Formats: sequence, C-alpha cells, structure tokens
Amino acid sequence: MKSQVRGGTRWKRFAVVMVPSLAATAAIGVGLAQGALAASFAISGQEFKVSTDKLEGTEFVQYGSVNKGQDLEGKPFAAPVAVSGFDTAKITNMCQSVVTPVPGLGPITLRLEAGKAAAKSGEDKDKVQAEELYLDVSYLEADAAFEKIDIGIAAGALNHDAQGKPSGRQGIQPNTQANPHGFGQRAERVTLTDVKQKAWATTAGTFRLPDLSLSLHRGTEKECFQG
Repeated sequence: MKSQVRGGTRWKRFAVVMVPSLAATAAIGVGLAQGALAASFAISGQEFKVSTDKLEGTEFVQYGSVNKGQDLEGKPFAAPVAVSGFDTAKITNMCQSVVTPVPGLGPITLRLEAGKAAAKSGEDKDKVQAEELYLDVSYLEADAAFEKIDIGIAAGALNHDAQGKPSGRQGIQPNTQANPHGFGQRAERVTLTDVKQKAWATTAGTFRLPDLSLSLHRGTEKECFQG
C-alpha cells in the first residue's frame, strides 16, 4: 500500500507467504534497531495499533488528510486521517501490532515492542527515538499536555510563521495530500501519556528502537490493546 508518498522501507502484505515475509520484516527490524534505516510502516488496506506509556515530542503539528491505497484484494480505498507530525520524538515502552487473516490458520497478530527498559530507567538511551515522525491516525486516546500551542489555524499555515514566512518548524510533510484550508494545529512541545491509537501509516526520517522484540501469535489476544 502507498500512503502519502513519503519514501522509506515499506512493510508489504505479510501474510501471503509466511516465511519470506517474516524474514524481510525481521531484517527491517534489525536495521531499525541499529538506527540504519529510515522507516515507513504500512500494511495493505489495514489499520494497525500502537500503544506507548509516554511520547515526548517537539514541533508538533496536526492536520487532516486522506490515506489512499489498495486493500489486500488490490481494490482502491480512501480513509480520512489526522496526520500527526513531530520534529523529534522520544517514546517509552512502544508496542505496535497488526492482525492479518491467514488461510488455514485464522488471524495472526504481528507484535513489535521496543523501549521497554525506559519505563524503569527513564533514560533517553532506553527510549525509542525518531526524527521527522509522521503518523496517519484514525483513532487516538491519551492524556495530552501542550506547550505554546496554536489551535484551529489553516493547514496551509503550518509551514509558515505569523508573518507568512517559512518558519523552519515541522509542517506539512512534502507530497501529503492535505487541504491547505482545512484544520491545523501546532505546538512547540507535546507530552502524550497512556497512548492508544490506530493508524494507517507511520513514517520517520530515522527510527531507533532499543530492545526490539518482534513476535507472531495466533488469534488477537496479543494486540497492543483491545477494542
């Protein structure tokens, strides 16, 4: 699936041929854990779940967009999303999961975890760290605290300061299909705790995942959260 065109390594539909796809996913995971790759997570025509204990972000922006692509049967689809962007993000205890139906086996949950040690240590070296992070979100539940926030500005203004000049702040991602007159908001800093969200895609310029763990499970009990 292609979300907005944002470059990087994509996770293709993983359940058609189990072994080659799992090997490819594991290789991506190893590269990300070593900080070697830009990242783009997208599963054909499917939402995935993400949960974290805490996300600390800088230069936060959010605006409306439409996620377009193909589902598992190759049919085109479009889904409205709220794109959340961060210049930098530090994430404590991150979980990401996706459920895919596999003929003959039923639903299979792929679960990725990282940054768990940070829940005890609180140290940055144990946290998942990302730069130029964007998430195409359809559902979000969290406790949020913002610093220096602008709410209800036009999405087209996210790339500019109050005088209409380029701001140098995180803004609309290039090639994102955003309505320039649609809703937009931004803040210099944001802290989200007890995060539960559903997303169609996640992209980042860099993504570092300490203590990376990737596992497969039958059924849906090992999703990052239920509901």
